[in-house]
Amino acid sequence: MAYDEELAERVRGVLDGGPLPTEKKMFGGLAFLIDGHMAVAVSGRGGLMVRVDPEAGERLTDAPAVAPMVMRGREMPGWLRVAAEAVAGDRELRAWVERGVAYVRTLPPKTARKKSAKNP
Repeated sequence: MAYDEELAERVRGVLDGGPLPTEKKMFGGLAFLIDGHMAVAVSGRGGLMVRVDPEAGERLTDAPAVAPMVMRGREMPGWLRVAAEAVAGDRELRAWVERGVAYVRTLPPKTARKKSAKNP
């Protein structure tokens, strides 16, 4: 399933005027990265993937339509899957996008890795 282009445009609207994100297609969706860290992604399975403080993740899953992110059968601490119905309104979408951006701003910027024979 392709990611929701309309939701991607809405995310761009929230990010407009803030730190300039890099967009990258990954995991069947469209990720928005700030300083090399993925803050939020429009998921190919619908809704969003949002990066949060791992300590806050469990508390945030109490919200309706929010669950821990699971990849290959493993729960990913600090990542939440937010269902499309939980971001249907502009206020709700803004809150989740800003939460992801705020968290990645606490992380040091990623530096580009140099390619080597071992790591092309």
